[in-house]
Amino acid sequence: MANVMTARNLRLYYGKHEALHGIDLDFPKQKITALIGPSGSGKSTFLRCMNRMNDLVAGVTITGSLKLDNKDIYSPKTDVVDLRKRVGMVFQQPNPFPFSVFDNVAFGLRLAGIKDRALIQERVETSLKQAAVWDEVKDKLNENALAFSGGQQQRICIARVLAVQPEIILMDEPTSALDPVSAGKIEDLLLSIQDKFTIAIVTHNMQQASRISDQTAFFLDGKLVEVGSTKQLFMAPQKEETSDYLNGKFG
Repeated sequence: MANVMTARNLRLYYGKHEALHGIDLDFPKQKITALIGPSGSGKSTFLRCMNRMNDLVAGVTITGSLKLDNKDIYSPKTDVVDLRKRVGMVFQQPNPFPFSVFDNVAFGLRLAGIKDRALIQERVETSLKQAAVWDEVKDKLNENALAFSGGQQQRICIARVLAVQPEIILMDEPTSALDPVSAGKIEDLLLSIQDKFTIAIVTHNMQQASRISDQTAFFLDGKLVEVGSTKQLFMAPQKEETSDYLNGKFG
């Protein structure tokens, strides 16, 4: 199976403190990979390496390699704006911009220099449909996105990412601020789009990881302890720490 992104011996330092210890991890194409582990285990830090969000943090040094389609994203030749178009991000708290639903979803397209109004309209509608929120907003596209519920806002944010047609979608606990019904809608949405996108999701919710992911990676103290198919990792983990975490002995 083809891997879209591969990390090899990836290390991240805050000043002299090593926060990620030599991570080796592959992201198979059009599969959902769940990153699990207790708070502070390094999973969100690793996720933010995947689209160079850690570039925005002072004093961070990253070594090793992280390749997208076999090209190292930390090469000086990498266009970071283009990278973030190819590797989209959905955050824990819904963060729509304070303007209309339509302009939120069209934002990245306009940023990319697309001026064809028909194409923008088509892409906005398609993305809102993919994000399973079209029926709720189709008559309210000119309303401020902040006027909608948290679950709807998060799906609008997902549509905004989908509109630029990324190769990978990164999600940092995208349902943790939502009620169970809204969280369930986002899980259904992820399962419905995974045949078009490669998805990496950080989650504290073990049931969520087991329901939606194909592959699970368990992080602890900045190390990747174990990675495998979700079924294998949950049913027969190879490492004692993985078993203890899944059985609620810590975390």
